[in-house]
Amino acid sequence: MRRARSNDRRRQLIDAATLLFADRGYPHVSVADIARHAGVSAPTVYRHFEDKQALLFDAVQASVDDLEANTAAANLDEADDPAEALAVAAVRLSMSNPQSTSLWRWSGQHLSVEQNREVVRRTRSVLRQWASAIGSTRPDLTERETMYLAGAVLSVVGSVVGRAVRTVPLNVEAELLALLRQILRLTPSDATPLIEPAGIEAPRTRRDEILDAAAVLFSRKGFAGTGVDDIGAAVGITGPSVYKHFPSKNAILLAIGQRSGNQLDAWAMVSYAASPDPAVRLRSLVDTYVHVITSSPDLIVALTSGYSLAGDPHAGELVASQRRYVARWIQLLTEYAPERSVESTGLVVHAALAIVNDAERLPRSTPRPEFAARMAYLMKGLLGV
Repeated sequence: MRRARSNDRRRQLIDAATLLFADRGYPHVSVADIARHAGVSAPTVYRHFEDKQALLFDAVQASVDDLEANTAAANLDEADDPAEALAVAAVRLSMSNPQSTSLWRWSGQHLSVEQNREVVRRTRSVLRQWASAIGSTRPDLTERETMYLAGAVLSVVGSVVGRAVRTVPLNVEAELLALLRQILRLTPSDATPLIEPAGIEAPRTRRDEILDAAAVLFSRKGFAGTGVDDIGAAVGITGPSVYKHFPSKNAILLAIGQRSGNQLDAWAMVSYAASPDPAVRLRSLVDTYVHVITSSPDLIVALTSGYSLAGDPHAGELVASQRRYVARWIQLLTEYAPERSVESTGLVVHAALAIVNDAERLPRSTPRPEFAARMAYLMKGLLGV
């Protein structure tokens, strides 16, 4: 009985932490906050978890537990249409427990290398089961293609549900199921090579070198796990010398976000100038977005670490810039598919962006040459362009 109560309390704390981490961002949640939300004292939290980081790891592990349990309960191997059964099961899971399909998306930078390795191992094991179900329905696909589709399914449900609960009423289950069916009809090997846009050569400065080094370190070790001395060492200067160029580590992160935002805005202008056709412009936006996020760590660092700037008075314009950029996509898709509601269009755009954002977050030992082209293909397939 005592063990059962202890397990219940442990799960209660995990659930409370998960909600707070998702709402505020891991660095802005304290153990006291978690205890208060769960209705217990801080010492009670420490009786179950060594520290906040251990609680995060257990929360991520619990979300993977749910993925595994719901996948097993779906009996995909016995379904008449395994891919359809997968889509239905993924929708059901994401509606009942959104954290099961989204918590892993941002937590990696706060976990140790060993912890990340374990989460990735277990998540990929689930994705392989999903891929097998897809392959049973689509024998025309290679195993690698089914893994691309399985990853896209996880990204779509992880993105859509968390956003949908904050929007006006939609038949979210129907919207989500339609998106997954659309994904599962795609054939990744049909992707055409992505033509990299010609870049503009600009003089390199010490400031650029610092931003380059910081972006790499932030992507590998996380923002909190990287010190100014680490950044200086990577450039070949002392930590204090970094302050000659940036007043703080926050300022470096802000500059990385601004640099990636400027790139996206510049390519958006090129896309708009290329054609008045919203479909052509959307396809061009997809290509340039995939190029930017796969060719430099700047954008993924801005997306995964941006909440570290919460409260920074200079961060407002960066957030506004990111929202304006996404609004371009929504406006173009609205022009291309006016039959969709504004809310539905927004969900589709965020789901499409999540496909490449999530794939870029997952560590890959060797990026495959077809990766960027297939990401762009999946995004265009979901957008219907």
